[in-house]
Amino acid sequence: MSKPKVAFICVHNSCRSQIAEALGKKFAGDVFESYSAGTETKPQINQDAVRLMKQRYGIDMEATQHSKLLSDLPPIDIVIKMGCNVVCPYLPSRYSEDWGLDDPTGKNDEEFMAIINQIEVNVKKLVETIKSTNLNL
Repeated sequence: MSKPKVAFICVHNSCRSQIAEALGKKFAGDVFESYSAGTETKPQINQDAVRLMKQRYGIDMEATQHSKLLSDLPPIDIVIKMGCNVVCPYLPSRYSEDWGLDDPTGKNDEEFMAIINQIEVNVKKLVETIKSTNLNL
């Protein structure tokens, strides 16, 4: 049985979706494959996200991830929209959710960590959803 491919998407693929990809790999790598992408790219991942993810989880997102376009992704089974506050990008999939998360860019570390913590909770909930439903391929 192959693992479903999950894409965490937002507009710029520089912060929340990158965090979700990294936490998906850390906490759910045995259940699904994690990807992230957007309709636009940024030259680098949000540096506050990079710093806080290294600090909290020891994950160096810059070593293994970069900003990608939706067209860079393989066929995706599950799409998770981060909460775009505009029209979220569309990507065909068998299942999708919108996590409706605020963009922490430019906010203080406490607000940033609250979003990171929520992403971790959501990733773990997604694992349970996949395990308990027919979302597994």
